[in-house]
Amino acid sequence: MPLIPEEPQIPESAQGPRVTPAAGRTAPTPRPVPGPRSAATPRPGNPGRGPARPAPPAQRPHPAPPVPAAPVPAAAKAPTARQLPDAGAAAQFQLIPAPVGGAVDAADEAVDLLLDSGRAPGDILVLTTGEQHPWAAHELSFGEAAYWAQHDAGDDVFFARTANADRCASRSVIVVAVNGDLDETSARALSDVRERAGALLIVCGDPQKVNSALGAGV
Repeated sequence: MPLIPEEPQIPESAQGPRVTPAAGRTAPTPRPVPGPRSAATPRPGNPGRGPARPAPPAQRPHPAPPVPAAPVPAAAKAPTARQLPDAGAAAQFQLIPAPVGGAVDAADEAVDLLLDSGRAPGDILVLTTGEQHPWAAHELSFGEAAYWAQHDAGDDVFFARTANADRCASRSVIVVAVNGDLDETSARALSDVRERAGALLIVCGDPQKVNSALGAGV
């Protein structure tokens, strides 16, 4: 039978050093090395950001249409304060131009402004040179006793005529509505009223006639 040639034997010196694992320990299994992390791969414990939201397109601002200013009636404009000649203490005089038919409305607006500014209602007395103020006419329909009782209480705005001003107690602010002709009697009453105003006298009426009645000149 044919002879099988023997395999050549590799000498031990050519095989390299043999590593023998220590007793009781197994050789560790090599772990695969991870490849590079892409930007889309989230970090463990840190959720990844979603796709970036596109910025909204820039909008061109549209200018608001101009709002026309409403005309301010003369009675609603702030009056110019002037010191009365020979007036007592710190009393001031304010004149609100108004026609005879609009003097009461101008006086009512002045009262509203005074109350809005912090004046106490009991500090204000409203007088008319002509017909009674509508509030006074209404209260007088229940009798003069009830009407004057409200005056004596002194806790609210009181309305009367200049002809009855001497019956009214002095108050810090007196508002006069010139809703009638300024005859000699009314002019004298108006002149006397300025002495009863503790801090402020407001007159709503024709500027020339009012200044003439008060002796202030034009």
